[in-house]
Amino acid sequence: MKTIGLLGGMSWESTVGYYRAINEGVKKSLGGLHSAEIILHSVDFDPVEKLLERGEWERIAEILAEAAHGIQEAGADFLLICTNTMHKVAPQIENSISIPLLHIADATAEILTEDNVGKTGLIGTSFTMEHDFYKGRLREKYGLDVLIPGARDRKTVHDVIFRELCMGHMKNSSRTEYIRIINELADMGAEAVILGCTEIGMLINQKDVSVKLYDTTAIHAEKAVEYAL
Repeated sequence: MKTIGLLGGMSWESTVGYYRAINEGVKKSLGGLHSAEIILHSVDFDPVEKLLERGEWERIAEILAEAAHGIQEAGADFLLICTNTMHKVAPQIENSISIPLLHIADATAEILTEDNVGKTGLIGTSFTMEHDFYKGRLREKYGLDVLIPGARDRKTVHDVIFRELCMGHMKNSSRTEYIRIINELADMGAEAVILGCTEIGMLINQKDVSVKLYDTTAIHAEKAVEYAL
């Protein structure tokens, strides 16, 4: 079994989901008392979030690259960044390590492609929805047509993530808004919707909507198990 490196803490609420899903996946595959070999560096998210607000991506890249290098030095065989948004600095992180980085957008796009999805909705932080590091990769590398909500709904999705989900708060009113936004993406022609923030699965799941949902935390964790075994 390979040792999995997790760069987490952004937020720790979703990193818990990674830890649980990966260990459950290994147990399901190997049985008995088997669990995953994991090295986790969980960063303090508050100073990173303040850098996000100021758009200081290079400083964020330096912090996360240093953490990733430490994970490698501790013995990890490959790395996962346990957040969609921070994949904006994935190239800088990759340059700081020699072990493979399993990119969350690639893991998600591979499943979408296998399921013959051509047009997908995407919700996540404003950075993930609006910047090109994520939806551009889906489009250019996998040929996916990516739809995002309108400006007001993008703000709603973003604010719920940072003000509620990252704090461990799940509100029914926010769930209702997310369901509306997801359904509107389906009405726009989305054959599926990517839950493109690792906290969203805490609030929304498949039973809430009829359009197919792709939870990036679950997909990324499953890819880690597959790679480790």
